[in-house]
This record gives sequence, C-alpha cells and structure tokens, in this order.
Amino acid sequence: MPSNVPTILFEDDAIVAINKPSGLLVHRSDIDRQAQEFALQLTRDTVGCAIYPVHRLDRPTSGVLLFAKASEHARALSQGFTEHTIQKAYLAVVRGFPGTQGHIDHSLTFLSDTKRDRRSTKIGQLETASTYYHCLATHEIPVAIEKYPQSRYGLVACFPITGRRHQIRRHLKHISHPIIGDARYGRGRHNRYFADHLQAGRLLLHAHCLSFQHPCSREWIQIHAPLDTTMHQLFKAFDWPTHSWPTQFEPT
Repeated sequence: MPSNVPTILFEDDAIVAINKPSGLLVHRSDIDRQAQEFALQLTRDTVGCAIYPVHRLDRPTSGVLLFAKASEHARALSQGFTEHTIQKAYLAVVRGFPGTQGHIDHSLTFLSDTKRDRRSTKIGQLETASTYYHCLATHEIPVAIEKYPQSRYGLVACFPITGRRHQIRRHLKHISHPIIGDARYGRGRHNRYFADHLQAGRLLLHAHCLSFQHPCSREWIQIHAPLDTTMHQLFKAFDWPTHSWPTQFEPT
C-alpha cells in the first residue's frame, strides 16, 4: 500500500478534494524524477475514476487540494482561480511578530518548474501579486537562536488573491517574516531548531480552507483541511488555536 495516501475531504459526482500531506507532489514533475507517489494518481486510484488537476500546492505545503472528475469541470474551476473568484485561506508559522494585519502588494518574478514553463517568454518577468494576512497568535521562547536572547514566532492566516508560484512564501519573506521550515526563503537556524527541538521539520504552511462555487449545482462550497500531527502538536505546545481559523480576510 502507498505510504502517503491522502485523506478525502469532499467527493461527489463532479469533484473530489483531498488533504494533501506535506512532501507529496501533486503530479509527476521535473522537481523529482525519482518520486513514485503523487497526489493525482493516489487520489485517482482511491476514487476509481479519472480526475483532472484544478490547481496545485507546493510539494512541502499541506492542505486542501481540489480535482475535477471531468475536463469541463476542471476548466470551469481553473477559470475561477484565474479570475480570483475562488477564495483560499492558508496558515503559516513565521519568524517574528507580524503586525495585526496587512496587505502585501508586491510583484514577483515568474518562476518555472517544468520544461514548458522554462520555454515560456514570461521567464524573469514581473507579475502582480497580492496577499492579505492576519496575525492570529504569537509565541516567544527563551532561546537565543540568533542575536536576541528570546525568539519570537507568529501564526499568520494568509489570503492570496493572485496565485503566483511560491507567492505566500515569497511575500512573507518580503516583509521579513519568513515561514519556518522554508529551505528556500527561510532562515536556516530557525528551521533547524524547529526540526531538532520541536519535532517540526517541515514547511509550516497549510492550505486550511478552499471556498468556491460548485461547477454543476452552483452551490457555494467550503472545504476545510485539519492540521497534520506535526502542526497540531506544535500549535498545542504554543497554545495556539487548532481549529476554527478565519476563512477570509476581514479588515479592522
């Protein structure tokens, strides 16, 4: 049996949503040609029919991942992502104490991860990118990981409006609050401390809610993904909420 079978969060005749584990690729990719397990194939084998990807999550990110059971439904849902009518809500554990809330309006260069992307004329071009965020909780530990005698961390709810590659990770780095466990954009000392002392050796980014209009019924659907064991135990240790997080940005 595959070692990384994802949990199905919602399924009907048109769509299926899973809670993708951290470390699982969405589909076959140049990122890792040796990988043997993929969310698309594992989900297809579980539901017993062809499925079509609608969007993607980075390999180390966990949370709600949506597939369609027909190509026309996939096109309709993908258009919702393109037109920003689908609402996405993420949780991130970051270095430092962010402000209560904010809007990151910072263009990002186009990134590629496939052969098709690498042939694109967009390489190196700036693309508009917009993310709203709200700090839900903070925690301080009496450990000098860098130059201060204490180390501070925040739990941030992120609501990306656009969908650029690594957008939340790059935006949080831009405001000097990188995500813990981010080997590419984060801080190595903090990443190592969480892995060695807090049993949290993964990217601490989780897509906890996806809200959208059903492609057939037009009913508004909201799908929630619970935390995995790593993030749940960390949240409990920091006395942070382990459920009932905001699903959309509400300015104060």
